Amino acid sequence: MSEPLDLFPGFASHWIDTQAGKIFARAHGEGPPLVLLHGFGQTHVAWRHIAPALAKRFAVVAMDLRGYGWSAVPASEKGENYAKREMAGDVVAVMEALGHIRFALVGHDRGARVGLRLALDQPERLTKLALIDIAPIDDDFGGGDLQRVGRARFLSAEAPKPEQLIELDPLGFLDDALKNSTKAQSLEVFEATALAAYRQAFNDPARIHAFCEDFRAGATIDRERLTADKAEGKKLTTPTLIVASETTFPASGPSLIAAWREWGDDVAEARIDAGLYPMDEAPAETLAALEKFL
Repeated sequence: MSEPLDLFPGFASHWIDTQAGKIFARAHGEGPPLVLLHGFGQTHVAWRHIAPALAKRFAVVAMDLRGYGWSAVPASEKGENYAKREMAGDVVAVMEALGHIRFALVGHDRGARVGLRLALDQPERLTKLALIDIAPIDDDFGGGDLQRVGRARFLSAEAPKPEQLIELDPLGFLDDALKNSTKAQSLEVFEATALAAYRQAFNDPARIHAFCEDFRAGATIDRERLTADKAEGKKLTTPTLIVASETTFPASGPSLIAAWREWGDDVAEARIDAGLYPMDEAPAETLAALEKFL
């Protein structure tokens, strides 16, 4: 996978040793530390419109989650090595290696799941938390974005069926997954350079298995831990922003912010006119919401 240097001007590249192997991160800027975590089908490249602007005010780190992009692909069965607690450990290792003990975190989709787990397990690590397009526990909250819900159920099915089906046409699967969750139902919002990066990162049997393991963990280990947290009355104590895309979580549906406020008192909401990928579909609006909160 060739490095898209032009997408992150001034950012240094790092491969950092963690329990998962080497995790890739781009870092640049001065100020309070901030880590950016991408979602499914994407890599750190998802932040190409956001990270350079944030780096004017923050020490920004955009990393590839384990199994994604240029990061290591640990072996796993039944989701064990892709549970969000383990993935959150990678975030801590990366940030500590770059000199940051406490930091703000912005996560999208799967990256938001990792951020949520870190906030519940190690709240002392986080100064602020922004979660983009997730519900507290159920990905199918309110039945919104049926394409996304159906994809999650497919990917979390028992191995190796999803892997075998995806490997018949991996790039076709990725393109459909990206396109069908945008508001415009189009790949154009991702631009040729970003789309090429996502395709290169996806077209690998080991990573396809890793993606499925990520979702298997989400449907089992992660869900069980969150359900136990809720039963115990565990709360988010970090100031939190919920960023909701209108297509994914319509304002006319069940109240997403009400669901999140069951988990914490300091929870705000920003709504974006976009599909599942607001950083690509509405970058200026998304950046403004994040800068105001951070």
